[in-house]
Amino acid sequence: MGPISYLGREFFYLKELLRVTREVGWIKPDSETLTPDHLEEIVDQHRDLPVFITETGEISYAEYDAYANRVAHWALGQGLKPGDTVAIFLTNRWEYIALWYGLSKVGVVAALVNYQLRGASLAHCLSISGASKVILEDELKDAFDSACDEIDCEMAPWYLDRTPATEGAGDFDEAIAGQPADRPSREHRANLRARDACLKMYTSGTTGMPKAAPLAHTRVMYYLNIFSAGCKAGPGDRMFMVLPLYHSTGGLCGVGCAISRGGALIVRKKFSASLFWDEVQRYRATLFMYVGELCRFLLSTPPNPAEDDHDIRCIIGNGLRPDIWVEFQKRFAIPRIMEFYGATEGNVGLVNLDSKPGAIGRIPPWLEWRFNVALAAFDYATEQPVRGPDGFCRKAEPGEVGEAIGRIDPNDTRFRFEGYQNKEETAKKILHDVFEKGDAWFRTGDLMKRDKAGYFYFVDRVGDTFRWRSENVSTNEVAEAIGRFAGVQQANVYGVEVPGYPGRAGMAALVVAPDFDLAGLRAHIHEALPAYARPVFIRLQQETDTTGTFKFRKVDLVKQGYDPKTVKDPLWFDDDQKGYIALKPALFTAINDGTKRL
Repeated sequence: MGPISYLGREFFYLKELLRVTREVGWIKPDSETLTPDHLEEIVDQHRDLPVFITETGEISYAEYDAYANRVAHWALGQGLKPGDTVAIFLTNRWEYIALWYGLSKVGVVAALVNYQLRGASLAHCLSISGASKVILEDELKDAFDSACDEIDCEMAPWYLDRTPATEGAGDFDEAIAGQPADRPSREHRANLRARDACLKMYTSGTTGMPKAAPLAHTRVMYYLNIFSAGCKAGPGDRMFMVLPLYHSTGGLCGVGCAISRGGALIVRKKFSASLFWDEVQRYRATLFMYVGELCRFLLSTPPNPAEDDHDIRCIIGNGLRPDIWVEFQKRFAIPRIMEFYGATEGNVGLVNLDSKPGAIGRIPPWLEWRFNVALAAFDYATEQPVRGPDGFCRKAEPGEVGEAIGRIDPNDTRFRFEGYQNKEETAKKILHDVFEKGDAWFRTGDLMKRDKAGYFYFVDRVGDTFRWRSENVSTNEVAEAIGRFAGVQQANVYGVEVPGYPGRAGMAALVVAPDFDLAGLRAHIHEALPAYARPVFIRLQQETDTTGTFKFRKVDLVKQGYDPKTVKDPLWFDDDQKGYIALKPALFTAINDGTKRL
């Protein structure tokens, strides 16, 4: 890069950083300005504009506020007090946002529960929420009942869309219809400060049961504003929302791009790859949020005329992998991609402001002092940051993989860590005495590397990386290499234990096109990856199992392993002499008893 290009890049970064920082600089932990204060101010500025666009029509900012006010008065009538919790168990709909907004007007905390959960996992989330009541919709009644079968459910259910309500339940629609539409007195939240809890959200549960994370008003307002500032959103923007509203990426970051700037949110119940561009065109969307493998799903769809005739000017999200970034941006003619990194409860945030392909964010070396992010050199054997003879950690060098950690500063909105409801789980995420005595850092559990220019690149989750033949294997890097082969639509890579071998052998669960060339895939893998990183086992699936935010689930795949009696999908074994051969029970036995060597 020449000196002029270098200066241009640095000037652009500094200008954008200062602009975005100014637009969220008013958010302070000790402030009396809470999320409902901020939202009420926005409503007053844009009362007659549409805030939600649905299949049945538009909802104005004034109508949205009136509904939220009725919710607030209902909460007061139920005897709920500031700090009490109400669980919200709904699919995507415009009332979702109005419900937690209304509860926050009187200091009540909304616990946003994943509507895809059932049975024990749903029971777990409801139990740890601390909620005395749950607002749910009719179509989720069976799911709620399945959770109540698991626990002694004392939570009072209030139903939307269910008239008359079942015995022992409340009719929420009827209950709020008679409530006043004027704003409740601010006295109901007068004793709260921005450091206090506004919402409860849950970790995604990719490796176990979800954890509840209280989000302070500071965090909520920050999420509502940071990306709207970053993409320069305004009243003319329309955010196309297919991500679940119970998650921070869709429910706060994406929602904020619309409602924090007078724009509109196009609320879709769920994601459909085949209908996506038709609906983007139909509703005249200008922005959309992505996460996980959503972009790969879109890229695997057949060409659609609507994808060449849309108004999208910027997309925002995380999980757009380097192997498809350029192809995705070119095919769908996306002017700007704002990839970011962050966790609902975490204090590490990165944003790719200049759309550099593959990067999840950037911190220029000359500006590191303004951020709390560091990459700690990592020990794969212990899955802990490396500590030297002096007991302190070492920062990873450029190009070296390390775990991303964030310095905790309770006095800075960006760097706070509120933790989880469970104190033991909170303690597991904090490192002490990291670079100096007395400091404390949040562990993201994510491995990254950065280059000399300060661009960060995601490598893998701690725990997903495994050892094979005395080498460290990154599941993410292997998946990206496999994903570059024509016909591979999804690649989920993980390690499985094989009797008699240390470490774990690589296995890839793939979703592929109908005319897929398996032999060609093997040739591609052997050329693209070193021997230790090549998957030993291949599993061909009809569809992948993902979370509600399109992240791969691996726990069940690891448990099932490569046993053809357990796995009903086609299984293949990479034989040194014969190439991929079908993994049948006899071969499975030979591998496990050592007759067939890997």
